[in-house]
Formats: sequence, structure tokens, C-alpha cells
Amino acid sequence: MKNAVTKANRGLNDHSWNVVGQTYVPKLYSEETFVWHAALPADSFVPPHIHPHQDEWIYVLEGDLEVEFGSELHKAGPGDTIKMPRGEAHGIFNRSGKPANCIFGVAPSRKLYELFIELDGVTDPAELVRISALYEVDFLPPPDAPEQG
Repeated sequence: MKNAVTKANRGLNDHSWNVVGQTYVPKLYSEETFVWHAALPADSFVPPHIHPHQDEWIYVLEGDLEVEFGSELHKAGPGDTIKMPRGEAHGIFNRSGKPANCIFGVAPSRKLYELFIELDGVTDPAELVRISALYEVDFLPPPDAPEQG
């Protein structure tokens, strides 16, 4: 990492990615840490997934988020920090009906920056899951559909 200022309206290397309908703008990247700004539209989400080798966190700037750890639901608003330990499945949901803005981070960085480059604009869920697995992010299978009677 070099000494520098990443301006508010810019991303590192002028990158900005559309990942599952959310806008991610990288702000800091080193071997140890990767930090990005995320704009999460109302009713958007990141399906449950696991980072086997990274701790992840979210600092909520505005709006409200819900994070599911299995059957546990945690709610967070402006000024709150959500901590998601490595190896623990989590899903991130904006069910508030309004946009949310946050700062995300992971440590160590591993392959996440490169993953976001690959996922930019991908809309097919199966392709997103396939690509993510190549970069050490494992999405959980969707829950079984309820049986019809």
C-alpha cells in the first residue's frame, strides 16, 4: 500500500463494481486488508455465504441492515458495526425499504478484490456461485422448497 488519499467520489484504480445489484467502490487494498464502500439499494441482499479464510465487518453509514447467522438475526443502523468471523455463514439483507450505505472490510484480503473484478455485472446466480468458489467465497445452497400438499 502506498501513502495516498482515495477521494470520496473515486475508487482505487478508478474501479467500481456492480455485484448482485449493489455498487462496491474499493477504497483501501493491501495484502492484509481490503476496504470498500457499498451502496445497497432497498430490498437488495447478499445470500448466505462463508469466507473460510477472512474476517469481515460492516460499518453502517446510513440506512438499516439485517445480518442472518443461521437462525440468528442481527439488526444494525447508522454507526453500528457488524462483525462476521471467518468460517461462519452469514447473509446480508437490506429489508428497510430505503437505500443503505456502508463501509465493508475483510482481513486478510486474500482473493476478494479479484473476485469483485470477476463478478462485476454477473447476473446469473449459478455463475456467481461458481466464480465465487474459485476465489474462496462459498455460497450456501438455497433452502429446500416447502413440500406441496
